[in-house]
Amino acid sequence: MRVGIIGTGFGGIGIAAELLRHGYADLRLWERADDLGGVWRDNHYPGAGCDVPSPLYSYSWAPTTRWHRRYALQDQIHDYLRDVADRFGVSPLIRYGRSVVSATWDDEGATWTVGFADGSTEEVEVLISAVGQLSEPHIPAVPGVDDFAGTSFHSARWDHDADLDGKRVAVVGIGASAIQFVPHLVERAAEVTLFQRSANYILPKPDGPLPDWYAPGVAVERRLFRSLGEGFSRGMHDGSKVGEVQRRVALAHLRRQVPDPELRAKLTPDTPIGCKRILFSNNFYPAVSQPHVELVTDAVQEVTAGGVRAGGVEHEADVLIWGTGFATQAFDHGIEVTGRDGHTLAKQWGDGARAHLGVHVPGFPSLFLLYGPNTNLGGSSIVVMLEAQSRHIRSVLDHARRAGKHQVEVTTAAELQWDTEIQQRLATTSWAHCDNWYRHPVSGRITSNWPGSTREYDARLDALDPTEFAWT
Repeated sequence: MRVGIIGTGFGGIGIAAELLRHGYADLRLWERADDLGGVWRDNHYPGAGCDVPSPLYSYSWAPTTRWHRRYALQDQIHDYLRDVADRFGVSPLIRYGRSVVSATWDDEGATWTVGFADGSTEEVEVLISAVGQLSEPHIPAVPGVDDFAGTSFHSARWDHDADLDGKRVAVVGIGASAIQFVPHLVERAAEVTLFQRSANYILPKPDGPLPDWYAPGVAVERRLFRSLGEGFSRGMHDGSKVGEVQRRVALAHLRRQVPDPELRAKLTPDTPIGCKRILFSNNFYPAVSQPHVELVTDAVQEVTAGGVRAGGVEHEADVLIWGTGFATQAFDHGIEVTGRDGHTLAKQWGDGARAHLGVHVPGFPSLFLLYGPNTNLGGSSIVVMLEAQSRHIRSVLDHARRAGKHQVEVTTAAELQWDTEIQQRLATTSWAHCDNWYRHPVSGRITSNWPGSTREYDARLDALDPTEFAWT
């Protein structure tokens, strides 16, 4: 089979290595950039790093003792991905500068015709999308967003040439990226104005350098942190005692690090813990407490040539940084995917993305999704989920190959049964109780998150049920 893989982050590299190890040789990976790495290539802002412990944020089949810290920083994770791609024979299969814009299923030939931005096309029998959920930077449609006269950029497209020293810097959005770069920004800028739409729960981060003797403990720590991550995920369910403990720890962390009661009130969340992404930081609160930092909780009204207006007040700035996250609901990331009978994925997902096991979509034969709908986590490591998906995809292809079949498609009944179960379980989680990036903005469906443990997901994907698919 000719297999095409879109993207070269943890998902793309992982599935390619899985297939290579099991005898699939005709692979090609399409990467729009000039380097692999996905989010770990793109997000190189100061302080960028992972909030999952390094031993767990790596492939189980490619452990490393080269981590410098318990929570690795961006450059080391990027180097790890490059090393894995080299060691497992993935690197020679990557085609850089290949931006996929379309994929069209041909029922007669049982192939996908993949179109690229330069007008060229390629055909494959199997198409795997590994574009991720957090790849496309999002800048909200604020009036005047293009009118700012100073330097402006999104945190995922950090401008390292921007002059920040002694400048007035405005940061819109205080989420997972901002809490990492703001402490570094505060050290350089003369004034920092932070625009916060809603406060986040922030837990202390048990980070630090790893000693030289640490190497033998990597496997043990991986198992330990996976177990802790499973417990963390249980805190996302209504009435969870684990969630209450997490809430108390987060608020105690806030009280310890922010002595000013007025500022502390602004930083205190008013939503259930876990409703929005729980963050980890030891230095964000001290940074916000600095005298040259102002936290604005009024809604941003417009961007002007000289700054940002919120609550009727214009806050002047020389530099504007958007820490506003990503376009999380566009699981196809602007690629026009056309399946059987001319049906498009965008239309089928009009009220929110859905896929059986987070991998298969009815009407789109031999198309597989990595990090697809309802596979994101509230705790633990997405790499664990990606490994389960990669094993599952490989087992589906193995089954087709043994049976002499050329295409596979999930049944509508199987997808409906899966989606009904997942949505019912998600309704009793904290994610269902506020607006967040996990939910479709119109239908309100929780499209991103998985309601169970990674071990449950492992088991359910490892148990392939051929009757859930049509083999042709």
